[in-house]
Amino acid sequence: MPGRSDMPSADVVIVGYGVAGASAALAALERGASVAVLERFGGGGASAISGGIYYAGGGTNIQRDAGVEDTPELMLEYLQLEVGDAVKPETLQKFVDGSVGTLDWLQGYGVPFEGSLAPFKTSYPTNDYYLYFSGSESSGMARAATPPRQRGHRAFGRGVSGKALFAPLAASAERLGADVWRQTRVADLIVENGRVVGVRGMTLRDAPGWVRRLYSRLTDYATKPGIYYPPMRKALEGPAYALERRFARPFEIRANDGVILSSGGFIANRELVRRYAPAYLDGLELGTAGDDGTALKLAEPLNAATGHLDEISAWRFIVPPAAFLGSLLVDAKGQRMVDESRYGAALGKAIVQKAGGVGYLVADKALVKRARQQLGSQTLWFQRIQAEAFLNVGRKKARSIEELAAKAGIDPDALARTVSEHNQAIADGTPDPLGKPDDIRVPIGQGPFYLFNVSIKTNMLNPCPMLTLGGLVVDEETGAVQTTSGTAIPGLYAAGRAAVGICSNSYVSGLSLADCVFSGRRAGTESRLDTVRRS
Repeated sequence: MPGRSDMPSADVVIVGYGVAGASAALAALERGASVAVLERFGGGGASAISGGIYYAGGGTNIQRDAGVEDTPELMLEYLQLEVGDAVKPETLQKFVDGSVGTLDWLQGYGVPFEGSLAPFKTSYPTNDYYLYFSGSESSGMARAATPPRQRGHRAFGRGVSGKALFAPLAASAERLGADVWRQTRVADLIVENGRVVGVRGMTLRDAPGWVRRLYSRLTDYATKPGIYYPPMRKALEGPAYALERRFARPFEIRANDGVILSSGGFIANRELVRRYAPAYLDGLELGTAGDDGTALKLAEPLNAATGHLDEISAWRFIVPPAAFLGSLLVDAKGQRMVDESRYGAALGKAIVQKAGGVGYLVADKALVKRARQQLGSQTLWFQRIQAEAFLNVGRKKARSIEELAAKAGIDPDALARTVSEHNQAIADGTPDPLGKPDDIRVPIGQGPFYLFNVSIKTNMLNPCPMLTLGGLVVDEETGAVQTTSGTAIPGLYAAGRAAVGICSNSYVSGLSLADCVFSGRRAGTESRLDTVRRS
């Protein structure tokens, strides 16, 4: 390989071009490295189809504009509850301490943010608001530990604004000289004397224009709306891959300093999900076809260590409308399982781990009436469609709690006891046993009563999106991929959901994208030939 003078090369070769890959590219370019980015589709990955929420705090300029008084200490107190032992304490401290500066860095590259503060609890704000409680900050669990602060910074743009976060970073990287190979699939790492020195694969880079345009259209539609209708995804991916097999040509590219894997997670790989987290097979795959565990497959021959592969985030959002914070989430036995004011991923985790994937919301006439009144002001169009379907299709209604339970196959006495104990605790002024804040609790006492199915099994009207949180174990100072014996693999780095990171124990909106930027910049900065790996 060293003798191949015709082989293309770059100081840093990045596999995967989402927010993590773009951040890595910018960081490498900032230190004067040449960069080649290899992207399987058109760029953006799961980042571009996300809501574009970036978790930041400690007193960002956006928080100050909105009148939110935050400090790094308060941010750390909350994130310690969510992050746990996913990373070392000093890594979380570094993430928190750099939060204000990192948001400034994003804005410096053109990512737009805005400080309109959402006045209600929601899973995703309407186009009127761009700063909100994007996690469990206002839940009973968090309030007991630290004052709640809004830290969900939504990139400014109508609808889901993932592209508003990714596109400026990509444009900046390419303006500064990143060589982006789109429609390029990486198949293997090239290793010399134990060091990763490049990659090989197949590319449509030099294919006829009509091939590239058709491939792009097929894969774009396979991603979205195909993400919400899996049969469409499969139908479109087949012709796309046929084009790839016919027209793609083999390539090799040398990495003078290092290779960075930022190719996403593995939620689209049913075999890996079945192996590591079979309880989550019924959820909706939130990602692109590129989220197939490419990083894991590439690094496996090098004895790379992996972690948290059994951690999958299942999003069972019950808001908007905010009125549903007052409902009761029960299992098939009629028993509550979690404070309903927690973030939707915490609810999903409870439904999977405590109730075998089955869950129901119990509400009464007054609560449902408030929910309907809030639909117009608290939902975007896609949330409105889901909420209307949720309220009107498939729900059960009865004059009594016992009758309601019987219709759902739940023990009538158990559900009646759960509701009675909840109402009595409110009347007595005693704390909620699961920690729900008093200002959210409402009695369930005015018939008719309603039961809504929030089980994990995916359906078109009320899907439960999921993404993987685990990946390759990396040195937390450099981002270098580690072996199972704890040593760094020379020349190989990982970032974003290809790696274990800040959100690998617990997900809240914006924390994954924030970790993509944090870990991407780390890998782009540290991927040097002369870097001393610290394990």
